[in-house]
Amino acid sequence: MTVLHLADEGEAADLAAFLSRLLHYDRSAAVRLQAAGTALAVFGRPPSFEVLAVRAARLAKPYENGLDATLDVTVSAGELLETVDEPAATAGVPAAVTGPPWAGVLPPRGGWRAEPGLPAPDALRALVSAAVAEFRTRTGELAPEARTRAELDRVGREIWSRTVGDTGLPVRAVHAAQSLGFLRPPGADGSREDGSREDGPKLFSSGSWLRLRTPYGSVALRRAGTGALGISVR
Repeated sequence: MTVLHLADEGEAADLAAFLSRLLHYDRSAAVRLQAAGTALAVFGRPPSFEVLAVRAARLAKPYENGLDATLDVTVSAGELLETVDEPAATAGVPAAVTGPPWAGVLPPRGGWRAEPGLPAPDALRALVSAAVAEFRTRTGELAPEARTRAELDRVGREIWSRTVGDTGLPVRAVHAAQSLGFLRPPGADGSREDGSREDGPKLFSSGSWLRLRTPYGSVALRRAGTGALGISVR
């Protein structure tokens, strides 16, 4: 089995936490792994949010078992989680699986430009809390006979499709970032998406894509009206 040597225990713990959160929303979740040199990117798609989630990790060294160039494979998130050894800071790469449709397409690698208008982190977290509270209040006020799955979905779509100011970013993308642990306050351990010390979430665009990047991970999605999936096929 191919073994990934993560930079430290913190990277292993963050990878395990990310996989656990994905599995919370989909027990059969798959993830696509891409690695080159000492950088690892893990892509997942929690179904409740309709976004692509990306968690990057630093590797101490590229690979064992003769892999010395790049890695690109889709695997079971649950099987990958079982191989994570936090004290040893390692993870084994399980056998490849036939990935879901989203795994065949990814956001563009480059061409991202910064977009203005994103509120401060505290304001984003407050926005999510208010949306959750509104959903609970509105669905709780429904008569029992009206509390159908279709009606709950309608209310949810109305709330989570609202945009954050004039950014075009739907509130559900911020909710996804919060739920996946990407919108937490910055810590002092340097466990960031790309190893940098840059604080706070930032919004980027590339073509029809929007990307909410935080120090702990990213969520990416197509702009409204451009289709559910899009993305360059890799």
